[in-house]
Amino acid sequence: MAAPGAEEDAFGCYRSPLVSRYASPEMGFNFSERRKFGTWRRLWLYLAQAEKSLGLPITDEQIQEMEANLDNIDFKMAAEEEKRLRHDVMAHVHTFAHCCPKAAAIIHLGATSCYVGDNTDLIVLRDGFNLLLPKLATVISRLADFAEQYADLPTLGFTHYQPAQLTTVGKRCCLWIQDLCMDLQNLERARDDLRFRGVKGTTGTQASFLQLFEGDHDKVTGLEDDLAYLVTGQTYSRKVDVEILSVLASLGASIHKICTDIRLLANLKEIEEPFETDQIGSSAMPYKRNPMRSERCCSLARHLMTLVLNPLHTASVQWFERTLDDSANRRVCLAEAFLTADIILSTLQNISEGLVVYPKVIERRIRQELPFMATENIIMAMVKAGGNRQDCHEKIRILSQQAAAVVKQEGGDNDLIAQIRADPYFSPIQGQLESLLEPTSFTGRASQQVARFLKEEARPMLTPYQSKMGVKMELAL
Repeated sequence: MAAPGAEEDAFGCYRSPLVSRYASPEMGFNFSERRKFGTWRRLWLYLAQAEKSLGLPITDEQIQEMEANLDNIDFKMAAEEEKRLRHDVMAHVHTFAHCCPKAAAIIHLGATSCYVGDNTDLIVLRDGFNLLLPKLATVISRLADFAEQYADLPTLGFTHYQPAQLTTVGKRCCLWIQDLCMDLQNLERARDDLRFRGVKGTTGTQASFLQLFEGDHDKVTGLEDDLAYLVTGQTYSRKVDVEILSVLASLGASIHKICTDIRLLANLKEIEEPFETDQIGSSAMPYKRNPMRSERCCSLARHLMTLVLNPLHTASVQWFERTLDDSANRRVCLAEAFLTADIILSTLQNISEGLVVYPKVIERRIRQELPFMATENIIMAMVKAGGNRQDCHEKIRILSQQAAAVVKQEGGDNDLIAQIRADPYFSPIQGQLESLLEPTSFTGRASQQVARFLKEEARPMLTPYQSKMGVKMELAL
């Protein structure tokens, strides 16, 4: 089948599902060509303004012409120029000059391509963090509310995915929140560490600008502010990209762990993600309630975690002052990392706003396992009542094995406590058995840990984002 042209059929050409299906309009725009090339033009304007203020013969009329055409971008002309010149920056220099004939001579004066390319990338990356951080804070806030609500609800804890001591639903949630709080701090640090590439010229020496200003070092220094990297090659160090994608990959790992836990709990029927009235879990099995949102998060989080390999490889092979094998790679991996992080945060917010807990199922699972966990308490109670520890231990060992056989070999319920009640040996503590089996007595300081963690660590971190956390997340797909 012949493929129609994109102008004939918008669905006849591959579109990234990151944008077409999932990502927010804000993040999509942040990495759009309109944002990119509009920022290029603003950087050319700022450079001309700075050069004029430092004495170069640039007129107010030229500056005003540039200001009037910042968003007047002829994308078709730019594409034709790039096809002819095989150079994206010069294509846009020509396109900008076409609508700014008076300023044409001073556009990009003294600069190299990375002046607009790298500085724009750094601005877009900073703004990408600014879009992600409130979303991450919102997820933490929603999960904090959930943890507070279920701080006291006992649940079976697992190590090695085998029954262990009891914890609480809220305490388990705090394990998720703690990881996300670390991610919040890491994203803030990575954003705040970003600087501008600045005005450095072809190999980072500022030689072209020193020539423009006739050897006046102070004027060349005046082109930049304190927010620029003091030294660069032609590009800012590609190790910066490694740092950025490392923290995003780490966020992906956190979300993958959280959503894996939710998927396992859904199988146990203890907790479920939101499930809409008309939602279909399976085309063949009408009864199924698949955790598709959590599965989506895990799927995309894996993609996010792998993207950090790109800047690692790129940074390691940047020969001397730069080589161009970074360009095509960075066009893909940087945008995809932020788009993917945006998607999984939005999805996790939706999940966290509609988590459903089934206390009766949780209680039943506790009843199945708690008798085994309570044996030490029962032994201690018997000793206090005058019994011999070794005799009591042997009695319970035998009864526990019999109860385990009923569970594993016959598929029955754990009847250890019923056997203990029926054994005259344990008559001195029959009145204590109910209290010895109270689940809340097995959760230690879980409730207190939840309250302290949320009050002292989690919620204070959210203060800068309070004004941006009110909107409930509805997913389009």
